[in-house]
Amino acid sequence: MIEVSALTVRFAGVTPLDDVTVAFPGGTCGLIGPNGAGKTTFFNVLSGFVRPAGGTIRCFGEDLLAMTDFRRARWGLRRTFQTEQAIEKLSVFDNVAMIHEHSSAKRATRRTDVLAAIELVGLDVSPRARVGELSAGARRLVEVARAVVGKPRVVLLDEPAAGLPQAETDHMSRLIRRIPEQVGALVVLVDHDMSLVQACCETTAVLDFGKLIASGPTAEVLRDENVIRAYLGTEEVE
Repeated sequence: MIEVSALTVRFAGVTPLDDVTVAFPGGTCGLIGPNGAGKTTFFNVLSGFVRPAGGTIRCFGEDLLAMTDFRRARWGLRRTFQTEQAIEKLSVFDNVAMIHEHSSAKRATRRTDVLAAIELVGLDVSPRARVGELSAGARRLVEVARAVVGKPRVVLLDEPAAGLPQAETDHMSRLIRRIPEQVGALVVLVDHDMSLVQACCETTAVLDFGKLIASGPTAEVLRDENVIRAYLGTEEVE
């Protein structure tokens, strides 16, 4: 479980996260909201890239904010980004192995663990293929393989299916749903595709202008009047 209490971030005169208190209980959880709502800032705080002005974050009972960013990685916090991080000139295997090297997993199991992660995401290419030679969908799967290798405890997915055709989005959806069961990690998914969020997420939280406006079972949250007004773009409810 991730427990966030009174989390606040300030940049000069801007407050991208404003006294946010929310819990992500387990499995796959959604985090949605309009552009500029604070979702990426939230991921940046969890990852250690941004230091909050106030608040606490506990992951599985441990104080996440007390850890340095590299300790969070070794502890088991992983993340994908909207821009691809894999190195194009390196092979799929080497890209995934780089992340395993900085995890708490044993070096003796690296080859087995890396190949298992590549198999889990369903990459239908040779592990020795260069990432720069892959299709956009295959490169996105490499990013997820990097996030699930080496026994992660929390996996943050930032729009992993953005721009993909429907068949590849469906594959990504099935993959995301398998991560908690097969890897044992809690997943937080940020995405604008409500069909993907509904298919993957048992619970969902919604940010708008840095404030939490709804949280709970996904189906209930997406029916919430505040969410409909702020995010889904339908006409206001009187």
